[in-house]
Amino acid sequence: MILYVLKQNNNPQSRAYGKWFAYPEIRETITLDMLADHMSSHHSPYSEGAIKGMLTDMVDCIKELLLEGKNVKIADLAIFSLGIKNSAGAESADDFTVAKNIKGVKLRARATGELIAKSLNLEATLKRAYATTKPANSGEDTPDGDDSQGGNSGEGGNDRP
Repeated sequence: MILYVLKQNNNPQSRAYGKWFAYPEIRETITLDMLADHMSSHHSPYSEGAIKGMLTDMVDCIKELLLEGKNVKIADLAIFSLGIKNSAGAESADDFTVAKNIKGVKLRARATGELIAKSLNLEATLKRAYATTKPANSGEDTPDGDDSQGGNSGEGGNDRP
């Protein structure tokens, strides 16, 4: 189940100013150790240590391949690639320098196979996560209300402000 919280767009320059949007509520980040432990608990013949070793090697190899300019596809998960964060464009190719025109490099991950957005929208269950305090007069539902929604309800898509 995917928990979400509502946040209001407070940017007066935005076309979506004042509107409310759903954002995923992440309550925990799973580390490589925790993932290895989780995987070993699924009736695996491999120990947590063996799985962690394989995952650690996989991460190192993915980094190496990305830095060689290659994309790495893990079926039913994502295609990992690098992107370039450009700053201001150069007036001409001769005026272009890495120091002046590139801010940095970013990691990109595009969902593939069973993890594509269409599948997620059909399978995901969304439920409102409530903070310990809510803004007054926010118009939000009460925690007692059932506002869970199936993924294809048409709500909560990529409508970010």
